[in-house]
Amino acid sequence: MALRHAVLAALLDEELSGYQLTKAFALGVANFWHALPQQLYAELAKLEQEGLVAGREVVQETRPNKRLFRVTPDGLGELEHFAATAAKPSFIRDDLLVKVQAADRLDTGALVGELTERAAFAAAKAELFENLLRSLRGGLPEEEFLRVGERVGPYLTCRRGLEFERANHEWCRATANVLREREAARARR
Repeated sequence: MALRHAVLAALLDEELSGYQLTKAFALGVANFWHALPQQLYAELAKLEQEGLVAGREVVQETRPNKRLFRVTPDGLGELEHFAATAAKPSFIRDDLLVKVQAADRLDTGALVGELTERAAFAAAKAELFENLLRSLRGGLPEEEFLRVGERVGPYLTCRRGLEFERANHEWCRATANVLREREAARARR
């Protein structure tokens, strides 16, 4: 997947400014596609040049003017073409896992601290996803929303983000505990 497809998918529901798009990425899309704000602005410009999004200027009285972007029919066609191609399997690429791989030969104090921080970060993100899921359901029970909800795609990707962060939290917490216990056992010898 290219950044372009993530941007097009993020613009499916409404017109967004570049700033709003960066917020949408931070809130929901970032759980499956990370991009820096400057990358998003550059991608919007490319997509507009290619006719996959259309931008319009909105005059604001008390603030600078802003541009709002929406997906064009060609942009929707690009997304349909992308959706029809086979997805490549994903792979984990994480510096923290490299450190854990080498834990037997390292002082694990700093690593345990990093694992503890990552566990707390994952727990906080999981809470954000839980709140977003409640908001997306609009008061409906999950089972009912999944059957009749207006836009189930963002909900399902948010659920994946929630499960990912829950798993990260649990793994980091358990790994930190193992390393602490091993260090304590070494100290007793």
